Amino acid sequence: MNYSIAQLDSFIESSLKEDIGSGDHTSLSTIPNGVQSQAKLLVKEEGIIAGVQVAQRIFQLVDENLQVDLFKNDGDSVYPGDIILHVKGSVHAILKAERLVLNTMQRMSGIATTTAHAVDLVKGTETKILDTRKTTPGLRFLEKEAVKIGGGHNHRFGLFDMILIKDNHVDYAGGITNALQNAHQYLKNTRLEIPIEIETRNLNEVNEAIKIGGFKRIMFDNFSFDDIRKAVALVAGKFETEASGGINLTNVKEYAECGVTHISLGALTHSVKSLDLSLKAF
Repeated sequence: MNYSIAQLDSFIESSLKEDIGSGDHTSLSTIPNGVQSQAKLLVKEEGIIAGVQVAQRIFQLVDENLQVDLFKNDGDSVYPGDIILHVKGSVHAILKAERLVLNTMQRMSGIATTTAHAVDLVKGTETKILDTRKTTPGLRFLEKEAVKIGGGHNHRFGLFDMILIKDNHVDYAGGITNALQNAHQYLKNTRLEIPIEIETRNLNEVNEAIKIGGFKRIMFDNFSFDDIRKAVALVAGKFETEASGGINLTNVKEYAECGVTHISLGALTHSVKSLDLSLKAF
């Protein structure tokens, strides 16, 4: 997992507070206290399910007496009519948990489904599908977990676990050479052991970066297919390679066929469609 139970619990507690506030007055006013019943989490659209374990924890934190029976696991393929789980117990508790369970699982399942599609499209190549930092604030840990559930790989989690020298860093530093040399010196001074990735915008920058070296991965940002193939040839296996910029499900296969080891797709998290699920009494 990308997260600790403490991190998940903190997210759940703050989300429930946001939603419930002074109380679920609709349920309190219409349903007598103590009523017990059950509900099923129903799939309405084909995809990859994600967030099952998160949903189970939400129910548990809302009311530890709720009984949750799981019929599907994270990463399973699902189809309209499938049932993910049954939850039994206090109706008030089920209704308190309902929206957070659905919002979280629909979002995570949409990401997992889109990621699985991208992974399937590049099957037969050596390319790995990566996410980006283009995530929903506060939800990054769950969105990146959903990418993994869908068969993708996580890029850096934040600004702290990798040095990713992008175009602005290069320009502010005075060029590729200065940026890389400064990064090398910084790691030496701080005794940090984190990888370096350098973003390049053209073949001249690729050649300059290769000359300096000392990084794990080189990114080709908004390159044409022909220039990516040339850049991969220039790297000649010395470093990992990554294609980025303007990549989507319609062209990801063609990028992979250029020979890069990684492709990053911001669309996995920033514009994905949620999977249609619903929680129904029965």
